[in-house]
Amino acid sequence: MVIEMILAVLVGCYIISSLILFKFPMLVHKRKDVKFVCRHISHRGGAGENYENTLSAFRHAVELGTDMLELDCQLTRDGQVVVSHDSVLDVRTELKGAISEYDYAELPPIKEHIPIDFMPGTSFSSKSEDRRFPLLEEAFQHFPSTPINIDIKTDNNELIEKVSDLVKKYGREHITVWGNIKDVVTRKCYKMNPNVCLLFSARRVCVMLLQLYTGILPFMPVKETHLEIFMPAHMMKIYSSRFDVKWWHILVAKIANTLLIRRSLFEHLSKRGVQTYLWVMNTEEDFRCAFETGATGIMTDYPTKLKTFLEENPQYCLNHKLSLT
Repeated sequence: MVIEMILAVLVGCYIISSLILFKFPMLVHKRKDVKFVCRHISHRGGAGENYENTLSAFRHAVELGTDMLELDCQLTRDGQVVVSHDSVLDVRTELKGAISEYDYAELPPIKEHIPIDFMPGTSFSSKSEDRRFPLLEEAFQHFPSTPINIDIKTDNNELIEKVSDLVKKYGREHITVWGNIKDVVTRKCYKMNPNVCLLFSARRVCVMLLQLYTGILPFMPVKETHLEIFMPAHMMKIYSSRFDVKWWHILVAKIANTLLIRRSLFEHLSKRGVQTYLWVMNTEEDFRCAFETGATGIMTDYPTKLKTFLEENPQYCLNHKLSLT
């Protein structure tokens, strides 16, 4: 009887302390000192309004007033850090093979018509002459004060080291976020340069959810500064027209959405200085749904649409918990 009472007291104390620290994490954790807050993030510079990952796309987004540029990096055969989402050239150029098989000078222009990945069945085309793969260094040179989110697309030590060197060369450690969905890549990024803001990998998201639902998250340190995730139900809606979706696919997506997309979780992370970005949202309905979850910011292929939405709905910009003012 005594043992049961002691266990009950211990469990009760654990639950109470977990709830208190979940609500007030600053009691045990130092708030992360992130130097920027992003509500408006341009995915690949705005893949629905310009050729993705080009300087023209980045320039357009920055002129609109985007808070952050999101881009992807690959390494060429001659060791150049090039901005490209795909590791192969087949989808977006007339050339075949991996980028790593070509020198930078050999890379062809982007096709005139390219697919928009998060708008199935939709492609982008333009009369713009800027269809060149830019170097990451060029992006740093042209947009020195704009926060940039870098997806390290391949597990390549040389790529990670060179990106880190460029970040340090241009004094951007305080306004750069990097990582990858793969945990091995994100861990290498953190080891290479822990001063750069860090994304959660997929594995770390799963670990965080396990910690959340067992109550230990409020006690655990978090090295990441940015949670960048998709809404499972949203992804199911986007791709249901392209795949043979079964009823259980929809059920799994709904359960995953319920477990992952939680305002209480985002608010807890926010109090610890961790920003949450939802991707990739491209309609007003998407924008409203994402901000209602308590996410810090939205990543979009249509920066003009998101800018207009925020101007028409200032409640999603005012009094945000992560405001630096």
